[in-house]
Amino acid sequence: MHAGVGAVSEKLHGMLIFALLLCLSACAGGHRPAPVYDRYNPPEKTPPYYIVSSGDTLFSIAWRYGFDAQRLANANGIVSPYTIFPGQAILLKEQSSPPPQPPSTTPVTAKGVSVKPPTAAVKPPRKAAVRHSKNSASGVEASWRWPVEGPVSRKFTSSGQPHKGIDIKGEMGEPVRASRGGIVVYAGSGLVGYGNLLILKHSERYLSAYGHNRRLLVREGQQVNAGDTLAELGDSGTDSAKLHFEVRVNGKPVDPLTLLPRR
Repeated sequence: MHAGVGAVSEKLHGMLIFALLLCLSACAGGHRPAPVYDRYNPPEKTPPYYIVSSGDTLFSIAWRYGFDAQRLANANGIVSPYTIFPGQAILLKEQSSPPPQPPSTTPVTAKGVSVKPPTAAVKPPRKAAVRHSKNSASGVEASWRWPVEGPVSRKFTSSGQPHKGIDIKGEMGEPVRASRGGIVVYAGSGLVGYGNLLILKHSERYLSAYGHNRRLLVREGQQVNAGDTLAELGDSGTDSAKLHFEVRVNGKPVDPLTLLPRR
C-alpha cells in the first residue's frame, strides 16, 4: 500500500516539474532578442577622459571617439611626435589652438650683455604641384586609388545605423595597398570591430583606415607611397574575407566612394 502511494507521489512530482519547465520555456520565448549594434559604432557615450593602454596611439584614440587628432593633442598639451604612455589620462575634448610654447632663452655673456646668435637666412622650400581628383567635390589634394579590387559589399551610411566606411570583398591573403601616400600612425588590433587595423595619416586633414587584415606588413612611423602593399586581406574581427576602408577629414568620417575613382 505504501509503495503504491510512493510511486503515485513520484509520478505527480515529475509531472509538476515538467509543467514548470514548459511554463519557463514559454515565458522565455516571449522576450525580444537583444539589440545588435554596429561593431564600428559602440552604443556608448564619450567619457570625459581615456586611460591609455599598451598599444594605443593618440591617433587610435582620436579615431575611436571621432576626434581630430591634432585638436585632441592641443587639448592635452601634447606636441609632435605625440608620444603617450600607458596609464596616462587623455581628456576627450578638442581645442583649436595649440598649447603655448615656453619662451626661448637668450645666451648671456660674462658681462651680462644678451647676445643673440646669428641665424642664416633659409629659403622656404618650394611647394610641389598638387593634382586634384576630378571626381571629388571637396577639392581633395591628390588622387585616391582603390586599396583592393573587389566589389563593394556594404556602403557608407551616415543616417540611421551609421556605417563609417565601405566594405570591399576580396580573397584571403591578397595584397591591401595604400590608397594614398602617408605615414602609418597606428598598426594593431586594439580597436574593437576592426580586427588587425592600419591607420595612415596623409595630411593634417586626411586619414584613412584599413581593417580586418590577416597580417600587417608595415609598422607605425613608416612612410608609404600610394600603391605600396600594407597588409594581407583577411577576416580578423569579422565573419568573411573583406577589407573595411574608412576615410576621415578633420576626424569626421566621409564616404570613400566620393574620393575613389569611378569604376
